[in-house]
Amino acid sequence: MNTTVIDHIGIAVNSIEESLKFWEGTLGVKCAGIETVEDQKVKTAFLPIKESEVELLEATSPESAIAKFIEKKGEGIHHLAIRVDNLEAALAELKGKGVKLIDETPRRGAGGAMIAFIHPKATGGILLELSQR
Repeated sequence: MNTTVIDHIGIAVNSIEESLKFWEGTLGVKCAGIETVEDQKVKTAFLPIKESEVELLEATSPESAIAKFIEKKGEGIHHLAIRVDNLEAALAELKGKGVKLIDETPRRGAGGAMIAFIHPKATGGILLELSQR
């Protein structure tokens, strides 16, 4: 598996608009765009910082994974995403090594990326996303 860069850090927030006051207003990190991913019941905002990004995640439904995360743990870091050259090959390699996966096949994520998640039980408690752009 060829990992290339930390793609982004996903942060669960109650309100993207409120969070942008800090990220844009205080830190000067500009939002590159806001997008709703209907099948994941989430609204996202990407804030580029060099080769990586901060992804703000706001639930659009009480049933979304982000809403459940915030209910259980409060706002904060939700996941770490690593970019790979070939997501299908990376998943096959991990599956062959017996790594517990949430997604065995890639799915569409925000920003046109193909994504898949590795279960936190396999990573020492971190929800790890693999991303191919």
